[in-house]
Amino acid sequence: MLRNTRSGWGVISILFHWLSALAIVGLFILGWWMTGLGYYDPWYNQAPWIHRSIGILLLLATAGRLVWRCIQPTPAAEGNRLERMAAHLGHIALYVLLLLVLTSGYLISTANGRGISVFGWFEVPAVLYDLPNQASLAGDVHWYSALALMVLAGGHALIALIHHYRYRHATLKRMMSPRYSKTNL
Repeated sequence: MLRNTRSGWGVISILFHWLSALAIVGLFILGWWMTGLGYYDPWYNQAPWIHRSIGILLLLATAGRLVWRCIQPTPAAEGNRLERMAAHLGHIALYVLLLLVLTSGYLISTANGRGISVFGWFEVPAVLYDLPNQASLAGDVHWYSALALMVLAGGHALIALIHHYRYRHATLKRMMSPRYSKTNL
């Protein structure tokens, strides 16, 4: 099942979810690690290049994910009305923070007017640059929104585990494979 149904997520949505989660956690770890690199460290230039490249790919994937989410049905959520509303607001917050992290990262990287090379495959041009304190302000936004994203993503994972083990909801299973849609349980 490639596409979503009202009873479960399709493979495309599942791949978007897990690849994004992996990239987000990986980028956070890489970003935190590279802030401690010294000028003469061999990774001083390489780590930011990898970070920026993966960040741009994640931005493109997130745009694709949002388009896919708009044209696909959303499986019915489990839980009571308050839980469903909290889940919906939590997902919106995750997307907003993710876009804020990605946009601020782009603004840091292009503040000098140069584009971003994505693994040497293509270059994303600098569209908005030379703003007063652009790199510094975008850097603060990037750091604090990344921290908030990690806290919210950790809460998202914890709540998914609670719903899976305590309440025996199929939400986590449905995000693992389309064969676990409600009709197949």
